Parts: sequence; structure tokens; C-alpha cells
Amino acid sequence: MIKIPDDRMFSENHLWVKKDKKKIVKIGITDYFHLKNLEIIDIDLPEEEEEFEKDEIFGSIETIEEVFDLVMPISGKVIAVNEKVLENTDVLNEDPYDEGWLLKVQISNPSELEDLLPPEDYEAKYFEEIEEILPEKLMEEEE
Repeated sequence: MIKIPDDRMFSENHLWVKKDKKKIVKIGITDYFHLKNLEIIDIDLPEEEEEFEKDEIFGSIETIEEVFDLVMPISGKVIAVNEKVLENTDVLNEDPYDEGWLLKVQISNPSELEDLLPPEDYEAKYFEEIEEILPEKLMEEEE
């Protein structure tokens, strides 16, 4: 089953945002993104101190099938990049919500957090797609 933790918000681009400190958030990919797109083999992330506007592309993830742009869910400045995921993408495949976070960002416009989906809305929005993907993935894993 796909995990959708209730302690974070979600973008329509399948990224999660979790408050870390007052104006600091962690950003990562969702379990849904990982299951939908198979094995992640490479990732490109920005440098610390880079600033991004909401909806701006900040990096990319390469799977065994294609490359996906990572779209910033909120405006802010990158204050930390998770070196673990750059060195070993298996962390993203195994633990996208904890060890597999991508960035820590100092948010510049806290009101943008209101544009993100709460867990129940994210699950409801993608429920049908999730239900379609799960049986396919389980069959692939058995082969």
C-alpha cells in the first residue's frame, strides 16, 4: 500500500512538504511518484543558496523509463541538499519520506503552503490512479 503521511502537505507534482522549523521545510518525492515511475536511477538537485519561485523547475529525476522535472512546490532558498540521495538513489526507492528527503528550503512566502494539498485531498485526488498502479506494481515485483 502507498504511504501518505499525515504530517505533511502535497503538491500535484507528487512532492511532499513538511515543516521542519518556523520558516524551514523539507521537500521530497511521494511514495506514489516512486511506485508510478519505477526505479529511480539518477537525480539532479540544485546547490545550497539557490533561490526558486513556486512552480519553477529545480531539478530532475531519472527513472529506468524517462526523466522527470522536479517542480518547486513553494518559493524559497535552498539551505540544505540531501547528499545521501545524490550518492545513492536507492534511498529514494526505499524511504522517500524520511531518509530520502531532497531539500531543506527557507520559505519566502508562507501563504503558499495553503496552496498545497492536505494528505486526505492528495489521496482522494489520486486514489483511482493509485488503485490502478498497485496491482501492476505487485505483479512486476513478483516476476
